[in-house]
Amino acid sequence: MTETAARPGGAHHSLTRGAATIAYHHTPAGPSGQGKPGVIFLGGFMSDMTGGKATTLEAWAVERGLSFTRFDYQGHGASSGRFADGTIGLWADDALAVLDQVTTGPQILVGSSMGGWMMLLAATRRPERVAGLVGIAPAPDFTEDLMWDIFDADVRRRIMEEGVWNRPSEYGPEPQPITRALIEDGRNHLLLRGPIAFGGPVRLLHGQRDPDVPWQLSLRIAEALTGDDVRVTLVKDGDHRLSRPQDLDLLCRTVGALVDEIGG
Repeated sequence: MTETAARPGGAHHSLTRGAATIAYHHTPAGPSGQGKPGVIFLGGFMSDMTGGKATTLEAWAVERGLSFTRFDYQGHGASSGRFADGTIGLWADDALAVLDQVTTGPQILVGSSMGGWMMLLAATRRPERVAGLVGIAPAPDFTEDLMWDIFDADVRRRIMEEGVWNRPSEYGPEPQPITRALIEDGRNHLLLRGPIAFGGPVRLLHGQRDPDVPWQLSLRIAEALTGDDVRVTLVKDGDHRLSRPQDLDLLCRTVGALVDEIGG
């Protein structure tokens, strides 16, 4: 791990994983956070760790002395690699590397959109480290259910024959490269085809005006989880990002309640 920059409350570092470098920002627990779980933020598809949800939650956590970690998957933000070379499996392994090598003790994983898939994969692989989950418009299996299954025949053909289709994005000027590798690798990590083996507490937040990930998906996740301590909060006028001040307040309150429940 190498320190690349510093700022109050923590430092930007990079974690070496093979030939790749994973950029992250970690703030250790303060005196008031001792004995309480840390918090890790897992971002979404083509997003990075500088977004409003990650930084707002960080400021909230640091103020309470909680350990907080945010990071960029390969091909995202300040990490190495090309986005188009990424897959669900690669990014899930990035998340595990951060969990394993940057943090200690129990952690609450907070996953936004694709990060909700990442947090569920991490929870099933490291149940002894994951104390609880908070999903924000969580999108497990999106490469199959929200991409492949709804793409028309021409888009599917282009993905299979040309290896990539550049989908226009409503969230920025750059199109989203949807690759054959992304689709095919995603099938190795599907979770909603059976029970999701995690028994810890889970809180899911979902806007009912989400144009990208149907809010009903959070209900499917709740049903699939093997644990009973699962709650879904629907925000009737909420969009996909849930980044308005009232949404961010709901996020911080939800994480805070879970920290208190787990940490005692």
